[in-house]
Amino acid sequence: MSETSGTNAAPIVVHRMTGARGRRVTIHGQVFGLAHSDTDLVEFLRRAGLPDDAWELLDDPRWVKWQGGRPHEYAP
Repeated sequence: MSETSGTNAAPIVVHRMTGARGRRVTIHGQVFGLAHSDTDLVEFLRRAGLPDDAWELLDDPRWVKWQGGRPHEYAP
């Protein structure tokens, strides 16, 4: 997978942390759930149809935009 639907925006957004200790994840604008870890995030990507080896996409800004906090952090 080398392209992201022909746009410059990352299709996966990991939003800022919530008070519930987790980060909301949207894929192509659709809410997939609240991730509490990278394992949760990769599961959401799998459910969205991405390959099981989606781990390598987590640090690729063409695929994932991390908002409001450091990547891979899920608790305040």
